[in-house]
Amino acid sequence: MAITLFALLAVVSISHAGFNIKGVMNAGNEALKVATLTDAEVNSEAARAIVYFDGQYELAPASSSYTKRLAELTKGMTTDCNQTLDIQAYQFDDVNAFAVANGSIRIHSGLMDRMSDDEVRYVIAHEIGHVSLGHSKNRLKMVHAASAGRKMGAASENKTVSMLSDSALGDFAEKLVNAQFSQSQELDADMYALKVMKNNGYDQKAAVSALRKLEVMFGNEKSVFSSHPAPGARAATLEKSL
Repeated sequence: MAITLFALLAVVSISHAGFNIKGVMNAGNEALKVATLTDAEVNSEAARAIVYFDGQYELAPASSSYTKRLAELTKGMTTDCNQTLDIQAYQFDDVNAFAVANGSIRIHSGLMDRMSDDEVRYVIAHEIGHVSLGHSKNRLKMVHAASAGRKMGAASENKTVSMLSDSALGDFAEKLVNAQFSQSQELDADMYALKVMKNNGYDQKAAVSALRKLEVMFGNEKSVFSSHPAPGARAATLEKSL
């Protein structure tokens, strides 16, 4: 009874502090839902994010040399990933690549222009690693949880706070691909990529040379992949594994 009374008093206090109780409770429900997102729900949110990005960048058409090259590079590639992989190129002169939890992987043409075939394969295998090892799913849940927190703020009747806290698809998608992986996740994805390259007969040393190229282009503090920091340090770690 005491707990019930305390909870009731808390709700009454919130209502007098300028909050929309229904909005707060909805945000709380969403935060709880984030913790229990099913794989189907995660894939659905990832699919929405990739549709957003495919609308922001120009997908290389089937006739493009980039599309044909990717098809050749991934032909016969075997992995233990249980997601259906959708690997496509953006015609954008930027050195970038990312994956989302439903198995969608996007490689920018700028990266493909600067890397050899096996270096591109390493990048692809690394991104597959994030998907297969559950990193991409966990990152989506983390960003989704942050979205729920912003909606808690939007429950306030203060219109300025509401506008700043409103989470749009574009904001969610941008944060999804820019959120950093932990160092251990990066190492695990790199090791996963080496295993894929070995099992498929690719040159494992290309993983090191790809990271060294990124180090030369962008330094060792943070690579152009905002979610893939310290290419030089990663290259040094991989060299010890070969």
